[in-house]
Amino acid sequence: MIPARFTGAFAPFVPLLFVVLWSTGFVGAKLGLPDCEPLTLLSLRYAAVLLVMGAVAAATRAPWPRSARACGHIAVSGLLVHAVYLGGVFTAIRLGLPAGVTALVVGLQPVLTALGAGLFLRERVRATQWAGLALGLVGVVLVVAHKVAGGGAVGALLAPAVIALAGITAGTLYQKRFCPAFDLRTGALIQFLPCLVVTSLVAWRTETMVVHWTPAFVFALGWLVLVLSVGAVSLLNVLIRSGSAVNVASLFYLTPPVTALIAWAMFGETLTGLALVGMGLTVFGVWLARK
Repeated sequence: MIPARFTGAFAPFVPLLFVVLWSTGFVGAKLGLPDCEPLTLLSLRYAAVLLVMGAVAAATRAPWPRSARACGHIAVSGLLVHAVYLGGVFTAIRLGLPAGVTALVVGLQPVLTALGAGLFLRERVRATQWAGLALGLVGVVLVVAHKVAGGGAVGALLAPAVIALAGITAGTLYQKRFCPAFDLRTGALIQFLPCLVVTSLVAWRTETMVVHWTPAFVFALGWLVLVLSVGAVSLLNVLIRSGSAVNVASLFYLTPPVTALIAWAMFGETLTGLALVGMGLTVFGVWLARK
């Protein structure tokens, strides 16, 4: 579990750090997928996370949930947030769906979460929050507009991205309602174990499971394990525990702009003036939604 002094002293920086770390997941996918099929890559990622967090949990004698029911809720949330969401995103990118289109589809999550928060969590979504969510969505559209426009025929490739959208939305709502607080060390084991089982079985049935252990792939796998699955996911669990579902979901609007900046800096991808305007709108929209 993250120490209380960390979440206290550094609480204002946790959302920003989460957004930056979460956004690098697209970079890890870009570097890793040329050498490995998506579900095979995720299976390796989940197995490595279990080894790392298992060692941490054992060394620190981390507490386990007190009931099988609590373990079940944590496991379901893990399947939705990790296996369904990441499996959909990685598969969509591997099949050729432009990253901009993928980001746009998944970018609908804050709006769907706000609707679900009112229906299932009894959270009151204020008018200013709806305005912020709307502005954030417009900003995301502007950020990825040039990639969507150049995407060609993508209709048949949208299914994995839509499944990913459903997974991250349902997972956020489910975790907030049924298991908002748990130890992050043992909780990671409970979340990622079923992800490994399900993802590896599907990979075994649908992929060759061939891996080319290039330096780029090793780096990508290490990044996805340590920075994303350990760092960013732990921060996401802290945010779900301490904030409303709408506040947490609104942060996902910032992922496409930050990813665009990282892709521009690392891979020389185009960053248009329209995208810069969209980034400004997105930041303002998220601020308004979380105000």
